[in-house]
Amino acid sequence: MTSIELTEFSRLQEEILSIRFDVFVKEQGVDPSLEIDGRDSECLHAVATVVGGKAVGTGRLLPNGHIGRMAVLPAFRSHGVGSAILRALIEAAKNRGHRQIVLSSQVHAKHFYERFGFQAQGDPYFEAGIEHVHMHLKL
Repeated sequence: MTSIELTEFSRLQEEILSIRFDVFVKEQGVDPSLEIDGRDSECLHAVATVVGGKAVGTGRLLPNGHIGRMAVLPAFRSHGVGSAILRALIEAAKNRGHRQIVLSSQVHAKHFYERFGFQAQGDPYFEAGIEHVHMHLKL
């Protein structure tokens, strides 16, 4: 059973950064200096926890309606964790009055976002050495 908490960065900073560093830096080889962009304190963060309180996934919603830093620990993928995080962030964007959500998806994850109605825009591009595609969802 996964629960999602929407919170400020300062409250669960250690858990959020631990997940992101495990996924983006250790697993995918992203430069650590690129992972911390100075915007976390202005974002709403979704943190997924499992029974026992272990944080296993995270994502964030920027004030402009951009969803980013979606990350789920490998052992918890394909169990609905990412979907629960994304649903919570979409609902939060709606509650904040956003008319559209944008995100930058790694190309391999494009189909995940399409299941929620996101549509790709433009050609793929490289960010942090990983191929991405810009996607949007009209609310």
